Amino acid sequence: MPKTNPEFLLVETSPPLAARLRYRGGDKTASTYDLVELMHYLYVNVVKARNLPVIDVSGSLDPYVEVNLGNYEGITKHLEKNQNPVWNQIFAFSKERLQSNLVEVTVKDKDIGKDDFVGRVSLDLLEVPHRVPPDNPLAPQWYRLEDRKGDKITKGEIMLAVWIGTQADESFAEAWHSDAHNISQKNLANTRSKVYFSPKLYYLRVFVFEAQDLVPSDKGRAPDACVRIQLGNQLRVTRPSPVRTVNPVWNEEHMFVASEPFEDLIIVTVEDRIGPGKDEILGREFIPVRNVPHRHETGKLPDPRWFNLHKPSLAEAEGAEKKEKFSSKILIRFCLEAGYHVLDESTHFSSDLQPSSQSLRKGSIGTLELGILSAKNLMPMKSEDGKLTDAYCVAKYGNKWIRTRTILDTLDPRWNEQYTWDVYDPCTVITIGVFDNCHVNGSKDDAIDQRIGKVRIRLSTLETDRIYTHYYPLVVLTPSGLKKNGELHLVLRFTCTAWVNMVTKYGRPLLPKMHYVQPISVILIDRLRHQAIQIVVARLGRAEPPLRREVVEYMQDVDYNMWSLRKSKANYLRIMELLSGVTAIFRWFNDICTWRNPVATVLIHALFLILVCYPQLILPTIFLCLFVIGMWNYRFRPRHPPHLDAELSQAINADPFELDEEFDSSDELDEEFDTFPTSRPSDTIGMRYGRLRSVGGQVQTVVGDLASQSERAQAMLYWRDPRATSTFIIFSLIWAVFIYVTPFQVVAVLIGLYMLRHPWFRSKMPSVPVNFFKRLPSKSDMLI
Repeated sequence: MPKTNPEFLLVETSPPLAARLRYRGGDKTASTYDLVELMHYLYVNVVKARNLPVIDVSGSLDPYVEVNLGNYEGITKHLEKNQNPVWNQIFAFSKERLQSNLVEVTVKDKDIGKDDFVGRVSLDLLEVPHRVPPDNPLAPQWYRLEDRKGDKITKGEIMLAVWIGTQADESFAEAWHSDAHNISQKNLANTRSKVYFSPKLYYLRVFVFEAQDLVPSDKGRAPDACVRIQLGNQLRVTRPSPVRTVNPVWNEEHMFVASEPFEDLIIVTVEDRIGPGKDEILGREFIPVRNVPHRHETGKLPDPRWFNLHKPSLAEAEGAEKKEKFSSKILIRFCLEAGYHVLDESTHFSSDLQPSSQSLRKGSIGTLELGILSAKNLMPMKSEDGKLTDAYCVAKYGNKWIRTRTILDTLDPRWNEQYTWDVYDPCTVITIGVFDNCHVNGSKDDAIDQRIGKVRIRLSTLETDRIYTHYYPLVVLTPSGLKKNGELHLVLRFTCTAWVNMVTKYGRPLLPKMHYVQPISVILIDRLRHQAIQIVVARLGRAEPPLRREVVEYMQDVDYNMWSLRKSKANYLRIMELLSGVTAIFRWFNDICTWRNPVATVLIHALFLILVCYPQLILPTIFLCLFVIGMWNYRFRPRHPPHLDAELSQAINADPFELDEEFDSSDELDEEFDTFPTSRPSDTIGMRYGRLRSVGGQVQTVVGDLASQSERAQAMLYWRDPRATSTFIIFSLIWAVFIYVTPFQVVAVLIGLYMLRHPWFRSKMPSVPVNFFKRLPSKSDMLI
């Protein structure tokens, strides 16, 4: 086996964490912020001012505040014509970058030319108090403004609160940070850390039965009716009724994805297909989703209801029922399925497996704590603009998303932010992604945050209460090949609070009960997953700052099921690796039979004879062997948590500059990143089709061989070869009589000694049973 490129491996670290050092004294944050390195900040809370003097000759005052600390300068928004302004803005200066022992808070008057000086307050950092949560917030104080010479002025006071704290301070997330000194107040929100929650999703089941008394415009023509159902951007259309009549019957079921707080309307439209591309609306009805009944687990489905169908002009008007003397009707059953889990992630790395209904959810079994420390050696994502990288992290587990603050213009950002999740199932995965913020300098709304890389970690592979500190490689597969964009420093700790519940989880179904009682087809689940992702994208995109579409789709692997020759190779090699274990067992057995190791062969003979004489020891021996193998492999257990493996993914081999013997690997990557439907020219599509036919031909050959072997086994009893079948059944009769009259132990010993016989008594030619089996007929000769 070739060694893995160390560039793509984990690197274990030993940062000075309070949890690892067992530090419990003095610092009160040790219990809540013990997985990150504490970073100290100088906080300045500019609350308000009063009785400010008017400096401008116009008689008005447009005040704002400058907070200066060395070369760093923070500015509040200015308020027009206000001598008693209120700002309530907090500034945070990293203590590591303090360039002065004096902080100056200056009040100025916004003017067309040069801004006028109103007054200032100077504070010595040596006298600033320290504050650590859970201490209550520091009470702000009034300070008299001074002139440029340091003398108190007759009018004007400003209310400030100044303290030294850490990132555990509740003001940290909303504060203006010194590394964002060139960011406007409008764009400052795009750099702050936030917590988001995905909307609660439900499956909406709609069963369309029939309609009555449809009224087409052409009275002499029976309508070719179908039903169009729409929920938000989701649309389903039934097949036309088998019989063209004014009382059509469909009996079709369709499923949608709905989300709380159920503000959408279900639009049911009955249409008459008059001709190609020409439909006439026969009636329409609007049903609020909030009025749809819920079903918990396997309870009885709600009864179907008759709904009046209104003409489009009347369906949108109020009191349509009163205006119409007659209306067509449609029978539909609506049901919100609360017993399913709506999959918005792939089941292979899902972070939440609980049902939609809160009453059906079980209690948590533990907590997951994540410390996002830093990153290093990031690639400059804005090199064309003369800048480096504005990096931020996003982590998702369950319905909770977190976003760290954006560290501006650096290739080695330090976040040191800690987050916690409740864990309900250990067989789930947390995903952490790193992105470059493209919205910090007033970029257009359609600008895309570039992906730097992501990490996926399965909780069941973590030891409880152990602290994992590693650098994870940030790799991204691009059309030009695999690209390493840096390394992410993470700290993980999984704490179990209910051991019995966690262990019993391994014996319970992975998904809620409804997925097994009334399963949904795999194809439909995948289609609904894409619709669920779009609902999550739309909801999180309305937050402030928004989690944008490209971020959510990358975190949830929206294109996971798209065709990729690289993934097909990786999956093929995964299967071959598993089969290699079976092959190794057969090779070991062959070595025993051929006496490669005489001592081992003699021991196997002795064990075989003991088991034949004492058959009650067979099962205990098997389970004892499994125990011994497991204990032996304990020495070789993984020491590090799993991560995205570039070698396993066949991404390292997807180098566009290395040509495969048959195909150009660069085109394989180009095909993987192609749109759907394709946007490539016809000659490229033809080449890809030829490649697909070649791969498909190899798969076809393997599948055909498996089919032939199965048909040969079946042909032994189905008289496709009369001589072979008659020989086999006569031989079976003889063996039945022989085994009946002969003790089982004797038969087992004879068969075992024959299979383990010495090479002196073996022939290099195939055995008689093998020759007989290969001569049996298959159906391959019947194929055209």
